[in-house]
Amino acid sequence: MPGARANKIMSDKLKGNLWGGRFKGAADPGFAEFNQSFGFDRRLFEVDVRASIAHCEGLAAGGVLTANDSEQIRSSLTTILERGRTDAGYFSETPAEDVHSFVEARLVEMIGDAGRKLHTGRSRNDQVATDLRLWLRDEIDQITNRLRNTQQALLSLAEANRAAVLPGYTHLQRAQPVLFAHWCLAYFEMLARDRARLADVRTRVNVLPLGSAALAGASHPIDRDALARLLGFDAVSPNSLEAVSDRDFCIEFTGAASLIMMHLSRLAEDIILYATAEFGFFELSDAIATGSSLMPQKKNPDSMELVRGKAGRVFGHLTGLLAMMKGLPLAYNKDMQEDKEALFDTVDTVKACLDVTGTVLANLRLNETKMRAAATQGYLNATELADYLARKGMPFREAHETVGRIVMHAIEQQVELNDLSLDDLRSFSSLIEQSVFESLSLEQTLATKSQTGGTSPERVAEELILARTRL
Repeated sequence: MPGARANKIMSDKLKGNLWGGRFKGAADPGFAEFNQSFGFDRRLFEVDVRASIAHCEGLAAGGVLTANDSEQIRSSLTTILERGRTDAGYFSETPAEDVHSFVEARLVEMIGDAGRKLHTGRSRNDQVATDLRLWLRDEIDQITNRLRNTQQALLSLAEANRAAVLPGYTHLQRAQPVLFAHWCLAYFEMLARDRARLADVRTRVNVLPLGSAALAGASHPIDRDALARLLGFDAVSPNSLEAVSDRDFCIEFTGAASLIMMHLSRLAEDIILYATAEFGFFELSDAIATGSSLMPQKKNPDSMELVRGKAGRVFGHLTGLLAMMKGLPLAYNKDMQEDKEALFDTVDTVKACLDVTGTVLANLRLNETKMRAAATQGYLNATELADYLARKGMPFREAHETVGRIVMHAIEQQVELNDLSLDDLRSFSSLIEQSVFESLSLEQTLATKSQTGGTSPERVAEELILARTRL
């Protein structure tokens, strides 16, 4: 019977069950399916093989593996990696609990006992933490590139429309005119902060947990610093207990991703609003809009509406990860299997939304006539008149009140401020002179905003050059 039991255990190993030795009975089929994660964590396949090759190197360097065993393992893992990259059916040939047991089972199938030695000094706890960090590090780099591409799209749009003007809003009420390029650069800056945040998150992602084993650390001579160098990690986790139970890096990344999505959602909302007939500033090309199943005249900004909607999806993942971790005792708990689907979907969603946003920006057409008309109607130069009076020596609060009365008069006359006569204006203050009309012009209204960060053509031109340099 011992031989039969050993054969059963080995059979379980080949099926991808790495923990059957302690158990006499089979797992309930429903529970086994519930327990599996291979359906989604198989995307960690490549990083799992890379980390396994590095672990093999560490075991060989520490004298745990013979040269022959380590060479067999490395060669076979390389073959497994190539097979996984080129044969989509490879993953459906045998069942597996997770990607880690899948790789090990394939290795044992190929080289037998030598493959069973690979897990020496390693637990799935530090293995999955290492894989997840490797995977996320690569994805952060890809998202960073996509952020840069979206910034590039904003910058190109700004450079192509340097003279375009649109009304700036507060409380969604027309406030002061700004250059369209200034509007583009506002979102450019948001995405610049997102890139900086991701770079900061990456430093905490890029810490090696491998060598922590299950929770107490490895008892075999493995040079963790050498492993870190081999896998491109900047540091080694200093506490094994914490290393296998840490998912801060997932939560922190999802928090940074939530900010990216919030910024994309705000940009989407502006585009959606400005593309309405009520605003009429933008038109979405046919490439990034949809129609109505009932109303033939419709052109709907579905691309931007989906980006706006998917922001809530990512926010939900952040909340879910926090809730999942908040009550867990040290060290690893199976609850933490729930980190992956939230993390994977966050990455997929952010990448897709950045790609679509860049496409929308590249296919955006401006109606400069409507934009300029909106920027010169509705008393958007009222602050300029108050500043004019302040420069003449009137206290600003008094100037503000005076201009408020002038605006009321203009509203009654149904004209703009610069359509009032000089006599009309002087009836409110003798400080007003003929030069006021130059101050009230759109060009002067923009030009006076010449301090750093302002919307004057001079400042915006400088910011465009600086932004291009930063990219």
